[in-house]
Amino acid sequence: MAGPTAMRLSSVLALLRPALPLILGLSLGCSLSLLRVSWIQGEGDDPCVEAVGKAGGPQSLDSRTQLDQSDEDFKPRIVPYYRDPNKPYKKVLRTRYIQTELGSRERLLVAVLTSRATLSTLAVAVNRTVAHHFPRLLYFTGQRGARTPAGMQDDTYVQAPRLAALAGHLSINQDLYLGRAEEFIGAGEQARYCHGGFGYLLSRSLLLRLRPHLDGCRGDILSARPDEWLGRCLIDSLGIGCVSQHQGQRYRSFELAKNRDPETESSLAFLSAFAVHPVSEGTLMYRLHKRFSALELERAYSEIEQLQAQIRNLTALTPEGEAGLSWPLGLPAPFTPHSRFEVLGWDYFTEQHTFSCVDGAPKCPLQGASRADVGDAVETALEQLNRRYQPRLRFQKQRLLNGYRRFDPARGMEYTLDLLLEAVTQRGHRRALARRVSLLRPLSRVEILPMPYVTEATRVQLVLPLQAAEAAAAPTFLEAFAAGVLEPREHALLTLLLVYGPREGGRGAPDPFVGVKAAAAELERRYPGTRLAWLAVRAEAPSQVRLMDVVSKKHPVDTLFFLATVWTRPGPEVLNRCRMNAISGWQAFFPVHFQEFNPALAPQRPPPGAGPDPPSPPGADPARGAAGGGRFDRQASAEGCFYNADYLAARARLAADLAGQEEEEALEGLEVMDVFLRFSGLHLFRAVEPGLVQKFSLRDCSPRLSEELYHRCRLSNLEGLGGRAQLAMALFEQEQANST
Repeated sequence: MAGPTAMRLSSVLALLRPALPLILGLSLGCSLSLLRVSWIQGEGDDPCVEAVGKAGGPQSLDSRTQLDQSDEDFKPRIVPYYRDPNKPYKKVLRTRYIQTELGSRERLLVAVLTSRATLSTLAVAVNRTVAHHFPRLLYFTGQRGARTPAGMQDDTYVQAPRLAALAGHLSINQDLYLGRAEEFIGAGEQARYCHGGFGYLLSRSLLLRLRPHLDGCRGDILSARPDEWLGRCLIDSLGIGCVSQHQGQRYRSFELAKNRDPETESSLAFLSAFAVHPVSEGTLMYRLHKRFSALELERAYSEIEQLQAQIRNLTALTPEGEAGLSWPLGLPAPFTPHSRFEVLGWDYFTEQHTFSCVDGAPKCPLQGASRADVGDAVETALEQLNRRYQPRLRFQKQRLLNGYRRFDPARGMEYTLDLLLEAVTQRGHRRALARRVSLLRPLSRVEILPMPYVTEATRVQLVLPLQAAEAAAAPTFLEAFAAGVLEPREHALLTLLLVYGPREGGRGAPDPFVGVKAAAAELERRYPGTRLAWLAVRAEAPSQVRLMDVVSKKHPVDTLFFLATVWTRPGPEVLNRCRMNAISGWQAFFPVHFQEFNPALAPQRPPPGAGPDPPSPPGADPARGAAGGGRFDRQASAEGCFYNADYLAARARLAADLAGQEEEEALEGLEVMDVFLRFSGLHLFRAVEPGLVQKFSLRDCSPRLSEELYHRCRLSNLEGLGGRAQLAMALFEQEQANST
């Protein structure tokens, strides 16, 4: 019996022998998995889960499962806004930048130690060479021996981009004292200070630790040099000395010998330096900046060529191949329009004229920045041609035959130039050639322009001039003012300027503004504490400037005016943009409102259920209708935001430049925007305002206006009738009616 059993067992083992490794592997894997689960879910508590349980109270048995689920599918909880009607309304003021509200700090703050003797020379040179690279730059003036810890001296040239890149690789949470390490006289090797002439970096954590010891260092340490005093204070109080290398980053500096020319310096220490010292005069600072800027430019061009070569090599491996390359390499492809309305048009120009003018004229002189832009493009094209074909050919420009340019929002400004060139060979042979070249001025890094700081807390004084013909529309304006300004408790006031004619409002004549005064009194009753002021003016031919003169004398010079019309619909967003864009002593803001087309020519909305509604025009409020569309009225300039002081300054300049009858004619024929444009040095900012949507209305074009303003008024009325398709349909229907 033993024999057959042994044979049967051996046959079974023979069958299972090929699968033994698989069975052993599965068994070992399952065992290790069970062992790992026992370690994770054993008797020991998870410190993270335990900490959460302590912070949030008793922890449920299923806490780990809840944490895992929350990590996998996190959904923010939206807290709805609720305002207690029993508490007074308080407007929340937002900061200008989001980093201020978040409490973010700049990564690098640069302090410069200067003196009164060098403030107008070396300090100015430092400011012009590095100020635009650093977010914060502080100057400490005083004696050279002042015990003020500073990052650099004014006789130091700093290569700002390299220093900013170095600071970006260092941790601000560690104690850091980095610079050119120098030994104290008679001290050990560990007692080193950072030479102030070459600058040094101090971390914020180290400054916070040093702050309690500064008073003691002032009394105990005597030193004529501020850098030695700072180094001794750090060593004595914190035991930290200067280092030249930290976290793999080395602080490189170069000592410039006397009468050394930076243009001929080619040593590796100079080319890779972060700081150069000493700089004896401002002109030397500018020469150093020119040399290092040229080095950085060459390095940037070299990196661009390397990246373009890599792009060209990798493109061969893509499905599209080299056909998918866009010119220039490394820049976005040209914008691809999806309809005929998105096609980017080209502007034609020559060396003297451009054929796309702002005022709609077919031809105007090429001047100012546009002329400089075209000249730079032609010079760049000629330079690139000579660089490519020299020394075999040398090109000289004879004239520009044709020029085309367009702005591509995805790439930048594109140029196509037809140039008449004279080609000169090495043997001196000359020949005229006509060649077409394409250029691109790519979009660079977006930078914030330095502007004076303004807030959204400024009170806005709305001014509404009203004539008798506009009195019927005034109650609608007042209701819109109540809904957009009084209801949200905006910090704004309203002054009604009632303009009476020579025979209006007199004895025995009815008051045309009785309804306006009643509507204003009703708003004062509905909103306690509200005061709607009104002024009565009698004028035969009122002009906007004369009316503004009356209002200006009634308010302080720091008043922010918002000049409105009876069709204006103010709101919180409009008032905030008025506050932000009108800057005292700097800028006046005249928004471009959205004007609805004539409803008689515009198609009506289909009835409910007949299909989807047509899309609303850009900037139109769906709650206000605008079913027939409209357009931004660039010809109208009756609305504006400006400060009273700026208006008074422009008005005084007008009175000084024009006198007598000429001034009287100018006051009748000018608007407030033209006064700022012609008699003020402020920036005049015009931009579309989607919050200002006006119903269709025909403006009253006074014949007393200047020829330009009268033309703009008539053009505004004509363009506001309807779009080209609507006008064409109206003409077609009229012809059909006449034919029948």
